Amino acid sequence: MAESSFKLTYATMFNPPEEMHTMYEQALAKIKANLGKEHGMLIDGKEHFSNEKFDNRSPANTDILLGVFQKGAAEDANLALKAARKAFPAWSRMKWQDRVRLVRKAAEIMDERIFEMGVVVSLEVGKNRLEALGDVAETADLLRYSCDRMEANDGFIQQMGRDPLAGFQATNISVLRPYGVWLVISPFNFPCALTGGPAGAALVTGNTIVMKPASDTPWTTRMIAECFRDAGIPDGVFNFVTGGGSTVGQALIDSAEVDGITFTGSYDVGMKIGRDFSSGKWVRPSILELGGKNPVIVSRHANLEDAALGIVRSAFGLQGQKCSASSRVFAEKPVYEELVARMVELTQKLKIGDPTDRENYNGPVVNKSSYRDYQTFCEDLTKSGKLLTGGKVLTDGEYAKGYYCPNTIAVDVPEGHQLWQTEMFLPIVMVAAVDSLEICMKRANNVLYGLTAGFYGAEDEADWFFDGIEAGVTYVNRPQGATTGAWPGFQPFGGWKGSGSSGKNAGGLYYLPLYLHEQIRTLIKRA
Repeated sequence: MAESSFKLTYATMFNPPEEMHTMYEQALAKIKANLGKEHGMLIDGKEHFSNEKFDNRSPANTDILLGVFQKGAAEDANLALKAARKAFPAWSRMKWQDRVRLVRKAAEIMDERIFEMGVVVSLEVGKNRLEALGDVAETADLLRYSCDRMEANDGFIQQMGRDPLAGFQATNISVLRPYGVWLVISPFNFPCALTGGPAGAALVTGNTIVMKPASDTPWTTRMIAECFRDAGIPDGVFNFVTGGGSTVGQALIDSAEVDGITFTGSYDVGMKIGRDFSSGKWVRPSILELGGKNPVIVSRHANLEDAALGIVRSAFGLQGQKCSASSRVFAEKPVYEELVARMVELTQKLKIGDPTDRENYNGPVVNKSSYRDYQTFCEDLTKSGKLLTGGKVLTDGEYAKGYYCPNTIAVDVPEGHQLWQTEMFLPIVMVAAVDSLEICMKRANNVLYGLTAGFYGAEDEADWFFDGIEAGVTYVNRPQGATTGAWPGFQPFGGWKGSGSSGKNAGGLYYLPLYLHEQIRTLIKRA
């Protein structure tokens, strides 16, 4: 395949050149010609196979077998952890500049493979081609950003003050050092960024890693591991295992060999991990990203064209299967009807179908469980309120063998309804007319979560929103997405309250030290 001159970035996603589509379609043909193969785990630099297997099928058409993967067990988890432990001393003592060089090489390889990896993301997750390519591109940039932060902080080695000891010379140095073996458990919706981002941060800081993806997306994570391997990162420094969360996943979480964990997933599972990691012989670091119920507030002074566009993009991109998706909209009454009308008009223009087809904005939801949840939620909302779009799964023609759920706008749902509080993780957005901005803010903050939030209004209302909203990522007057759109070095991503544990955002200035603990080195010499 010819090398592309196109560089996908946050900005170019909204106006890609024709070259991007050509390269994607070439990669699509290549990947489709190699479907159905068996893929091993990667442990200590070697292919590793288990006794049990599982099929990885496309949610767009479940007749399509993407590949056969290993259904790992506790013994496979232990082998991976053992390999990571064995590799840790040499990797942690390697010059940080050499680790940076290797991780940068992995990012370069990812850039070279962006179209093949993007196609796999589309096939596994159901992302349209722009969202899929964006996931891969963001991952490469996350790797580079971790390298940049390591360099900007000179390896996190800092001279401290000198003790004024008569007759002695004292040297005090602060050194941030890696913890050891780090576990990365990632979700299906961003299988690249939410695996590769934390993996890169852990690696460049000197930790060794075990990566365990969601069972819906093993192929994408396997390709990330191959980028690490082909960059020359030593055997055992990174390890890739697959299988169920209740088996291999739980064995990893329960192991005393794990020194730290980055987990992205449900609130309930994440909270259990946090409690477990606090109950051992000592407290181990856990970086937890646990979802969102993200509000958008629309002032009577808002530009409604921008507001409607930003809300629809954030509510329905990736079929609403983003922890950052806008799922609750609170609009002041004078603009409510016009806003809703604009949202309905835009939503009806979105095409749904095979996510690898250029014209489709929406693909399927990820699996049968989500498909059933959509039907349950829509039935509930129909009884309690009114659906202006969507509400019924698509089953005819091309949709018959996939999990297709149309974009749904719900209105007139009572304030006390449980779905104002529940993270649905589906293409469903609820809209309410509210008397004042103060009440909007109160309802926006009245949830367990605090991940992302958006506002549309006058410029002089922005500070009111920023100061009042309880969320880690906030956007004002952004048509590209009301609550979505993180990118390393520009819009770091992380949550407050029940959405996150660290208080620091991935892809930001303060993320990398989460993978390190501090050692103060005091050396005394006689003068």
